[in-house]
Amino acid sequence: MIPTAFEYVRATSLDDALAKLAASKGEGKFIAGGHSIVPLMKLRLSQPKVLIDIARIPGLSGIREKDGRIEIGAATVHHDVATSALLRKQCPVLCDTAAAIGDPQVRNRGTLGGSLAHGDPSADYPASMLALDAGIHMNGPKGWRVVKASEFFQGLFTVDLAHDEIITGVQFTPVRAAAYAKLHQRASHYAIVGVAAALDASDGRIRSARIGLTGAGPCAIRLRKVEEALAGKTASTDSITAAARHAAADVQTVNSDLHASEEYRRAMVPVFTRRALEAALTRLQRG
Repeated sequence: MIPTAFEYVRATSLDDALAKLAASKGEGKFIAGGHSIVPLMKLRLSQPKVLIDIARIPGLSGIREKDGRIEIGAATVHHDVATSALLRKQCPVLCDTAAAIGDPQVRNRGTLGGSLAHGDPSADYPASMLALDAGIHMNGPKGWRVVKASEFFQGLFTVDLAHDEIITGVQFTPVRAAAYAKLHQRASHYAIVGVAAALDASDGRIRSARIGLTGAGPCAIRLRKVEEALAGKTASTDSITAAARHAAADVQTVNSDLHASEEYRRAMVPVFTRRALEAALTRLQRG
């Protein structure tokens, strides 16, 4: 199908972007890479009268380290996340996650902020944002605010982002002992089941774990029962195997579609939870 007619404008700053959005009186949408909004427009599921291009706003992209934390701008494309030397050294789970998104065309145009704002239940980043306990930074008419990833993803295509706000980036403490494991749909590479796991361990024991699940349900969630099962346990394959058995217990609602049935997805949740944890354990042991 062909989208309805719209006006295209380019924002030159965050203030300009918010002003243009306000001027559209509820009829405007932001666009950066366009991989979320354009398909919806082609199907006429979204019919904005104004598209506001935020891709070239100065300072809205880039990967930086500041005071022991890492900041990634919302307009940073997946390719830059996947190939970042800083992330590969300090937080490789995000490189793995970004590299698993779509194909080269998607990774060179799609953006971190666009993916998070869209809230697709099969997107990859949400699982890693949960595992890293990332803060989602946003700005709007009421000023700046930060929402934890655990509170940001609320339901099917539903996130804690007001219609008049813009995501500006994410911030988190880097974790070396973290990994992402994904069962992907072969054509789109969307996650049928995707699990990101981060481990904090010392003296051979797991002090805490954070595990994010995407693809299986209406939105990304933490696997709290697995996290609880790992706390205080020996950092070993046996501990991981035992804890991963609890994974399906955290998933109340499971998706079912032409790519995978509810039964299949539910069976794969503990499998990919174990794989993500084993990969995180390997990184922990390597130091």
